[in-house]
Amino acid sequence: MLYQITGKQIDIGEALQIYVKSVLGEVVNKYAERPTDATVIFSRSANEYVCEIIVHLSTGLTTQARAHSYEIYTAFDSTLEKMEKQLRRYKRRLKDHHKERVQPVELSSSSSYILAHRDVLDDSEPDTLQPLIVAEMELKIQSLSVGEAVMQMELAGQPALVFRNEGHNGVNVVYRREDGNIGWVDPT
Repeated sequence: MLYQITGKQIDIGEALQIYVKSVLGEVVNKYAERPTDATVIFSRSANEYVCEIIVHLSTGLTTQARAHSYEIYTAFDSTLEKMEKQLRRYKRRLKDHHKERVQPVELSSSSSYILAHRDVLDDSEPDTLQPLIVAEMELKIQSLSVGEAVMQMELAGQPALVFRNEGHNGVNVVYRREDGNIGWVDPT
């Protein structure tokens, strides 16, 4: 497994990197048979350390966890505990998808835009009906089954996921509803 361990405006020592590689490798290999790479990012938020771990699996699915603490090792351990809980919860589903899927998840490119927020107190008419684009990014849309999409959304901790449905190759959305259930948008 490839590791990328970085710190945002903080120095990451050699001892922490060795600890992260050994402990993270052990946990991820226990629950996922073929992880490809892991990204661990440490940063500071006021007087707390923040740790974020992102692990990509060979099937194309991604798991992600984030935690914070006053100590950098404790922040990492808390994040790893969250990731281990996610992987343990989905171990059977991950293994089933490994057997079903012999090819990695297919990705297609798309554009993602961040639009500027108009001030709600501003009653004046806008000069144009075109929104102001603040940022444009490339987004990869995965080709998944509905079950895999729900699992991917929950593993990544996202409120919604846009994916290409393997059943009919159409673009679908799964999202977490306010009542705690999962919604699925499948346009015809």
